[in-house]
Amino acid sequence: MRTLLLALALSVAASGVALAQGQAHVNTGCGLGTMLWERKADGSAVFQSFQATTNGTSGTQTFGISSGTSNCTKPSAFVQNDKLINFVQSNMDNLAKEMSMGKGETLDTFVEMMGVPQEQSVIYKAKLQANFDKVFSSDKVEVAQVIDNAYAVANS
Repeated sequence: MRTLLLALALSVAASGVALAQGQAHVNTGCGLGTMLWERKADGSAVFQSFQATTNGTSGTQTFGISSGTSNCTKPSAFVQNDKLINFVQSNMDNLAKEMSMGKGETLDTFVEMMGVPQEQSVIYKAKLQANFDKVFSSDKVEVAQVIDNAYAVANS
């Protein structure tokens, strides 16, 4: 069954069929399940459940969101930069300290790697400092969360 579903999904994706995005797409999001049952799911709680379950268990939804595939739209705010991830991972403590102060070499580098234009970096750093607790939302915050939170705070 799993092989059949995978083959069906690949054939739908390969055919380049334009998918209608109706009520079910809004309710269940994007991913393999949405693609498989998209024509039957509008107005059907059962097929929307199939969509949501398949999207959640197949792993295609998270991949689709980050890659812009599986009928998903890649967020414009998506930061995909291995150097930035490695930098934050290696400098998390210093970044937290400097962000709380609103200045420092590590914070300057972070802001530059986030792609903030130089003329806006002072405002960006001030916004990060003012919203420090939202960027470093817990003492167990992870690297990706710090980056996503910093982006969200700066663009709010």
